[in-house]
Amino acid sequence: MKKTFGARLKALFGIKTFDEQFFEKLEDMLIEGDLGAKTTMEISDAVRKQAKIEKSTSSQELQQLMKRVLATKIEAYQPELVSGATNIFLILGVNGVGKTTTIAKLAVYYQEKGNSVIMAAADTFRAAAIDQLELHAERTQCRIIKQGHGADPGAVIFDAIQSANAKKDNLVLADTAGRMHNKENLLRELQKIDKVIKSRILEDACYQRFLVIDATTGQNGVSQAQLFHQAIGIDALILTKYDSAAKGGSLIQIGDTLKIPVAFVGIGERYTDLKPFDKEEFLDTLVGII
Repeated sequence: MKKTFGARLKALFGIKTFDEQFFEKLEDMLIEGDLGAKTTMEISDAVRKQAKIEKSTSSQELQQLMKRVLATKIEAYQPELVSGATNIFLILGVNGVGKTTTIAKLAVYYQEKGNSVIMAAADTFRAAAIDQLELHAERTQCRIIKQGHGADPGAVIFDAIQSANAKKDNLVLADTAGRMHNKENLLRELQKIDKVIKSRILEDACYQRFLVIDATTGQNGVSQAQLFHQAIGIDALILTKYDSAAKGGSLIQIGDTLKIPVAFVGIGERYTDLKPFDKEEFLDTLVGII
């Protein structure tokens, strides 16, 4: 079985000789781990400099030093709902990352905290997406607002916000298309949806945008984050397939270059398998401390 990124990093730190060859190997490993060239060089330089200052000689000291450097490049995010108002989470992501299942998990997570949640089927580009969300709504006992295949996604979300206001639901979870005929179409559609939501919400804090990415995709996840962030701005990431031996380095790169924090991680198939992102646990795993 292939070693995890953390296990390989731990093995590297165990070599005891922290010379130029060590730092070259470290840089190669970080680039392979999807941290990107720019972020890799910053981390390598910071570790090299700090190791000299602190006279770090043991593998444990270097792991802790590495963790401290990485900690400056990634943040956890805890979404807050505005009390007494309709909140909306716009859920973004390319097809195949587990977006609709994540919406169902979010519904259960917030229902368990006493919130009244409804779903908006605004991925009208694919008929199957509407059917899929409807099935999740039924299983999680959520109301769903939908229109037919090809309907205007902005209109679906407009209806969902109106309905939530009327019934005093405090959270709307809106699905969106992850693919259209071309990238420009997708971005224009998202910008239109964004405008509709901003015109209907009570205050800015009621509206949050989450990008769902597959934790195993590496550089693809970075490209997706850049695309969606450029289109409408992303408040936080939600990771799926977090239970696999994912390298996780792409999260550091996204945090470092785009300043996007991480809100939730999907750790299994059940609706209850969603938990808030734990930065400490993530970093300990990444550098091989646990």
